[in-house]
Amino acid sequence: MIRSLYTRVVLIFLVSVIGGTVLAFFIATWAFRDQMNENLQIPLTQFAQDIGRLYAQMPIEQANEFVSGMHQLGSYYIRIYESPDRFRVYGEPAGTAFEVRPELVRRVLGGETIRVNTNGVTIELIGMPFTTEKGVQAIFIEPIGSASAPFVAKWLLNFAIYALIAGSLVFVGAAAFVVRPINKLTRATRRIAAGDFDVKLDIRQKGELGELARSFEAMSSDLRRQEEMRRDFVSNVSHEVQSPLTSISGYALALKQSNLSEDRRNRYLDIITAEANRMSRMSDSLLKLSLLESQPQLQRAELRLDEQIRRVIIALQPQWSVKGIRFELDLPVARIIGDPDQLGQVWTNIIGNAIKFSPDNGEIAVTLSRDATNAVVRIADRGIGIAPEDRERVFERFFKADRSRSRKYGGSGMGLAIVRQIVSLHRGSIEVESEPGRGTAFTVTLPLDVPETSSDR
Repeated sequence: MIRSLYTRVVLIFLVSVIGGTVLAFFIATWAFRDQMNENLQIPLTQFAQDIGRLYAQMPIEQANEFVSGMHQLGSYYIRIYESPDRFRVYGEPAGTAFEVRPELVRRVLGGETIRVNTNGVTIELIGMPFTTEKGVQAIFIEPIGSASAPFVAKWLLNFAIYALIAGSLVFVGAAAFVVRPINKLTRATRRIAAGDFDVKLDIRQKGELGELARSFEAMSSDLRRQEEMRRDFVSNVSHEVQSPLTSISGYALALKQSNLSEDRRNRYLDIITAEANRMSRMSDSLLKLSLLESQPQLQRAELRLDEQIRRVIIALQPQWSVKGIRFELDLPVARIIGDPDQLGQVWTNIIGNAIKFSPDNGEIAVTLSRDATNAVVRIADRGIGIAPEDRERVFERFFKADRSRSRKYGGSGMGLAIVRQIVSLHRGSIEVESEPGRGTAFTVTLPLDVPETSSDR
């Protein structure tokens, strides 16, 4: 099997050119065979007529002597019949002479002109009557070799050879030009397989190959970003798991001390329980995000978005009431089609973060608006805000905008990653606006009727 693409392309070209040339030759021959027959029989007819006029104007003996010395006998084989069984021969046939049957002779002697064309292309025999001093005789002329057919065949053969050679040379260069970027892509693929995602392809071609090269570079960039995210993910998971495990291990060892007071023992147990619960919540968040990405399914149902947001705020009352936070609500009636449970998770995570990062006695504004196709929910707080360089990363797994205060605010850094995935499954979008020290606003845009195909995404 030929593995080289370059060799395959060249061979395909050669086979195509040769096959196309042969096919074109036969098609052209079939299409113009009538014109070819007409052109080929003209010299035979004219030659037979000339001989007929010669016999009409000269005595038979002189005409016979004149015909026997003609130079055209090198190209024609002539038979002149006085009757079906009496004839004179002039010249030599190229091989086996065409058999002139008695009925053909009788037909020509009767005044008919006969042209024999068995292969459909060349005239093999022509028979014509002519008048002499002894009455009507029949002349049959058989071409020894067509003067035009060999020339045409030779010309076509030479043309095909030269065209094939010239076309092959041009195509070899063109094929190298086409295959070169593919070879670059192959080398770049090997580099990516080895873990080197910093691939730059100097391919400036347009069309399919240029588009392929640009798509390949985009894929390389995405893979590099995914690899960085994977490393960050592993690092974050290790850090998030190691911290509670260290606390649990340390306080479990402390509980072994026999001289601990009851109050201290209970405090250590509370810490162990809290850290275990934190690990459990992180595990649940990871599992939920993994299911959303690997098995995205939506339970479509009609819901009142304004009522759902109010219920979430009421459910979070223990968190915001203890900090004295006020809510400013603008929630007109808005019905949409979506997954109630998953959308409830969206509002719980966003509002929960707003409560967490708001100062005591702060204020959170929740507004809802809609148009003909979308519903828009905006949740804004006046909390600590997010630095500009961290805004694009807040939706990444385990990302925490201020790790120095992560202990104070808690959380696993998974909430907004889950939010973005749920909103994406609903064919919606989420945007964040923030300024350090002045608060953060999340804007969620959802279609009023999420397509059913979302479950298969």
